[in-house]
This record gives sequence, structure tokens and C-alpha cells, in this order.
Amino acid sequence: MRNPGILGRGRVARGFTLIELLVVVVIIGLLVSYVAPRYFAQVGKSEVTVAKSQIDSFGKALDLYRMDMHRYPSTGEGLQALVTRPAGASNWAGPYLKKAIPLDPWGDPYVYRAPGIKRDYDIVSYGRDGRPGGSGEDADLTN
Repeated sequence: MRNPGILGRGRVARGFTLIELLVVVVIIGLLVSYVAPRYFAQVGKSEVTVAKSQIDSFGKALDLYRMDMHRYPSTGEGLQALVTRPAGASNWAGPYLKKAIPLDPWGDPYVYRAPGIKRDYDIVSYGRDGRPGGSGEDADLTN
């Protein structure tokens, strides 16, 4: 007499064939190849948005610094002057930022120049590639 096992009387346990598994893997691969580029494009856009927001935040903090000090920080003092009192700064009323100066979303420091090329100061992120110039996600972001 045959033991019916857990499947019940007359049923036989059957696994997936190799062809069925390959079809499932191919379908998953096609889905990933369609979704992944769209997902990573959104990640790149969000990094650009974060960098622009941080540059804007630095600009507002620099304006507060200027109201107290009657000047923007020098290039040598840099953005660090927003969180740490520069030497000889008697009117400094900071810190002007709640946290330390972050790196840009790609892990590089922001570049601060005063005076700037077209303004009183420049704040620059060189984008994903970390080098001047470029396009797309590699483009420079500035105030």
C-alpha cells in the first residue's frame, strides 16, 4: 500500500522544471532592466536637488553673517565661518547653521570663493564627477 503523504490520496509532489525556472528568471531580468534605469535616474535628480537646497541654505546663512559682520567671509575663512567664530570677529553672532558644513551629495566639499566671479561670493559643487564643467549630473551647481 502506498503512503498518500501530506498531499492527500492520489496526488504526487511535483517540482518546477528547469525551463519554468529559466522563464521566471528571464521575466524578472526584463523587469529589472526596465525599472532600474528609471530608479537610478531619480536618484541622480534627487542628488542635484539636495545640492541646490544646501547651496541655497548656505546663501541665507551667509546673508545673516553679513548683517552681523558687515562683510561676507573671506575665501580663507570659508563656509566654516558660519559655524565657528573666525579670529578677531567681535560682531560674530553665530553659529549661522545648526550643523557642521556638509559635503555635497557626491562626497566632495563645496567650493567657496569671496569675492565671486559674478557676485559677492560663489558657492560651487562640481557635481557627480567632482571636476569643473560637465553636463547632466556632472554639471557644476552654483548660487
